[in-house]
Amino acid sequence: MSSRGKTILIACIAALPWLTGFNAAVAEEDMLRVYMDHARVLKLDRAVSKVIVGNAKVADATVADAKTIVLTGRSYGTTNIVLLDSDGNAILDQTILVSIDEGNTVRVYRQTDRSVLSCSPACEQHTQQAETPASGG
Repeated sequence: MSSRGKTILIACIAALPWLTGFNAAVAEEDMLRVYMDHARVLKLDRAVSKVIVGNAKVADATVADAKTIVLTGRSYGTTNIVLLDSDGNAILDQTILVSIDEGNTVRVYRQTDRSVLSCSPACEQHTQQAETPASGG
């Protein structure tokens, strides 16, 4: 490989983390984000006739009035919401990301165990996960 080819290859490898982060950020912007056990109000320009949530264990949608939907995060994960008008046309077809409010959390690491505590107002355990070691290949 020529010196110029090596320089281009190194530049491409150096840019990979930035590009991967950029793609993840763009993908996350395309999602409706709601925190677990919190509600988010969706105001629409047309009346909704039907509300479909892909996984009701992850998120719930309630019709407040014909043009207002209240989206509530139930559990961690992603699902989707589809809103239809009276003619069956899609008003919205969007992915929902349900996560915890990172602003009020503390993470505790003990060897391979990780605990996440929600601290608002008192600290309560949210999740506990065992980290899996990377396998050598």
